Amino acid sequence: MTSQDMTSRIVRYGELQPCKSAFIDAHTPGSDQKENFTIIGGGVSESPDQHVHIGLPHGFNIGAAGQPPRCRNSLHDHHTAEVFFVLKGRWRFFWGRWGTAGEVVLEEGDIFNIPTGIFRGFENIGTDYGMIMAILGGDDAGGGVMWAPQVIEDAADHGLVLGENGKLYDTKKGQQLPDGVNPMPLMSDAELAKRPEPTTADVLPNHVARYWDLVALADKTPALVIGENGVLRDRPGFEVGFMTRDSASEEMHAHDKPSVLMPMRGHWRVRWDGNGDHAAGEAVLAPGDTMSVPENLRHNAVPSMTGEASLYHVVATDDPAGHTWQG
Repeated sequence: MTSQDMTSRIVRYGELQPCKSAFIDAHTPGSDQKENFTIIGGGVSESPDQHVHIGLPHGFNIGAAGQPPRCRNSLHDHHTAEVFFVLKGRWRFFWGRWGTAGEVVLEEGDIFNIPTGIFRGFENIGTDYGMIMAILGGDDAGGGVMWAPQVIEDAADHGLVLGENGKLYDTKKGQQLPDGVNPMPLMSDAELAKRPEPTTADVLPNHVARYWDLVALADKTPALVIGENGVLRDRPGFEVGFMTRDSASEEMHAHDKPSVLMPMRGHWRVRWDGNGDHAAGEAVLAPGDTMSVPENLRHNAVPSMTGEASLYHVVATDDPAGHTWQG
């Protein structure tokens, strides 16, 4: 393997390839302009048009959602963690059976570890195209997406049918369910009644961290944002750290699990040592870029220019991907 192979583990923001029909609500007015990106892992798209940038298993998935103003993502759920941080724009997140149990507005750099077991949606309420970066638990990202019943019903009115095989069929294009494949069943009233309806007061203290608070916490050493002892306490199968210029270090280090670097602000120079599989090299990452670092590869990341610099860092753990930890 060569250093060129290492640079192939970098996905540049400007080279992201969207899927515009990733989910069942793709034709629903208000949701029809959204773009879904699968950066690392298999993703959760229901469409065969999905482009996977890096398919290597990491124990978690990295994705993104890009939407113009007033475009929303419909109410859905996953079996494992769904974490978002706002790269660009201003976003409203809402949750509950009808999306009315609670809501929060996030600004650039803010991060939200959404509890499992509740329907959630989000909307770009800014004035320009916005982007949120996503971390999803597990190599199969929770095994797919569960939709609120009204989303599936609304989508059917606009020509989209979701099969019980998790695949999307567009009747506007002449597609139909294959023989032996039934439509995805709607959740029953009994199943829906078991779902919690947490209020904003329930969710915010334990699941939202604000960017400038994390900048303050990372003044000496990197801040642990999501982890057993993190600002947001959870064990979703990965940990999320945050560092700034003040807490970045030239010291080379390695992890025994795959990790991912995701700059939020500024430009970051990443250097890595050579070993039996990889030649030594370096690259500069910009906001929105994503870099996959192999396990046991010594590396560092430091700002390459003056000015504000911050970076989210994701590392797989031995914890199984699953429901939000209640420890």
